[in-house]
Amino acid sequence: MRKTERYPVQGANSLWKVYKTVSFWKVVKCFIFIQIGRVTPFMAMKNWIYRTFLHMKIGDKTSLALMVMPDSMFPERISIGNNTIIGYNTTILAHEYLIEEYRLGDVKIGSEVMIGANSTILPGVEIGDGAIVSAATLVHRDVPAGSMVGGNPMKIIYTAEQMADRKRNK
Repeated sequence: MRKTERYPVQGANSLWKVYKTVSFWKVVKCFIFIQIGRVTPFMAMKNWIYRTFLHMKIGDKTSLALMVMPDSMFPERISIGNNTIIGYNTTILAHEYLIEEYRLGDVKIGSEVMIGANSTILPGVEIGDGAIVSAATLVHRDVPAGSMVGGNPMKIIYTAEQMADRKRNK
C-alpha cells in the first residue's frame, strides 16, 4: 500500500489550483535544475545539483541516467540509497493531482537497487535494498528488498529467495 497524505479540494480539479499547493517560484527553480540535471553527463555533478538545489537525498555512487525525471514540485521527498542505478527516462513522482484531491508521498529507493529505463515510480512507494525493477514498470506499491518486479500493473517476478537461488545456481 502506498503511503500518501491526501488533501481534498472543492470546485475545480486540484491541478487547476496547483499554485495554492506549491509556490510557482519553487516549481520554476526545480524545473530549471531538473532540466540541467537530466542532461548532465557527470554523475557526481548531477548528484550535487540534485542534493544542493532540490534537497534530494542521494547516496554515494548512485547513478541517475540521462533524462531521469525527479518530481518537479516536491523533489525533497525523494531519497535514494547508495550504489543505485535509475535507468533512462524514468519518472519519480512524489505528488499526484486528481479531480477531487491531491496526494503527496515520500519515495524511498534503497541501496543497490536497479531500476530499468522508462519506469514510473508513484508517490508513497518504498523500493527495498537490492531490488530490481524491469524496464517500463509502473511501480504502484512497495517493492520488497531483493526481489525482481516488472510490468504494468507491477507484479513480483522473483522473490528475494528465488533471486538468491538464481545467483547460487549461476
